[in-house]
Amino acid sequence: MDTRLLELLVCPLCKGPLEHQRPPTHALHELVCRADRLAFPVRDGIPVMLESEARSTDSPAPAPEAAA
Repeated sequence: MDTRLLELLVCPLCKGPLEHQRPPTHALHELVCRADRLAFPVRDGIPVMLESEARSTDSPAPAPEAAA
């Protein structure tokens, strides 16, 4: 992901900062809002900033999907 884009993106719910997490340091490629405890997926380099697509960081991360 472009670092300039990351500087502009905020949580769609609280407008707070997002933490960029990606492999190999983390299991999944996500943007995490610590305040709302939500992780928004990044698919094919595109952040999916929909509340319905976010997962709670309180639950364990699912296994990464295999590339099709």
